[in-house]
Amino acid sequence: MAMITLAVEKRTKDQKMEALRNKGLLPAVFYGPKEKSTPITVSRVDFVKVWKKAGESSVIILKDGAHEHEALIHEIDVHPVTGVPRHADFYVIEKGKKVKVHVPLTFDGVSPAVKDLAGILVKVMRELEIEAAPKDLPHDLSVDISALVEFTSVIRAKDIKIPAGVTLIASPEEIVASVSEAVEEVEEAPTAVDMSAIEVEKKGKEAKEGEEGAADAKPAADAKGGDKDAKGGKEAKK
Repeated sequence: MAMITLAVEKRTKDQKMEALRNKGLLPAVFYGPKEKSTPITVSRVDFVKVWKKAGESSVIILKDGAHEHEALIHEIDVHPVTGVPRHADFYVIEKGKKVKVHVPLTFDGVSPAVKDLAGILVKVMRELEIEAAPKDLPHDLSVDISALVEFTSVIRAKDIKIPAGVTLIASPEEIVASVSEAVEEVEEAPTAVDMSAIEVEKKGKEAKEGEEGAADAKPAADAKGGDKDAKGGKEAKK
């Protein structure tokens, strides 16, 4: 597969970033183990096209006049609102050396456990670390989920088909995908109110209040009777 080429131009540090952006250029820089940090500009439109096609795991060619550099899109600064790229870093790969990258995974096929058993596909990993020469780096790796036939089925890193010239760096036993059983949510019925308990409690409260009223009334009556006795004694004395 032919590598994607992106034309770049060197820039001086005194050039204003915003002025370059207003011209449709993207300020950028490339560097690497054998390359000093070099400020450059690229066409923002061309960069976006390359970024969408290559991602951050495919090697591209930075063409600077007569010079070419094999590089990876290493880091991108985007506007927080518009999402438009504002700056990019390119990592230049040392010639003749292999490179380690995290390649995105694509999940293809149909899982019988999902289709027939109403299971839920669980994507445990979204990317896998590999090592390869720049020319052998795949854009992504395909995960065939048709192997997930029941809830106990899992797909491990070692089960993924790796292209020639590519070495798996991630642990072969790492689980990449599985299927979980859908759990039906049971709506709890509202707890019935025990009206008899409330009625008994209410009656008990009324009875208590009645007893208290009777108790309060009795001393009053006694006091009244006492006054009468006292009056009667006075009359007898007369």
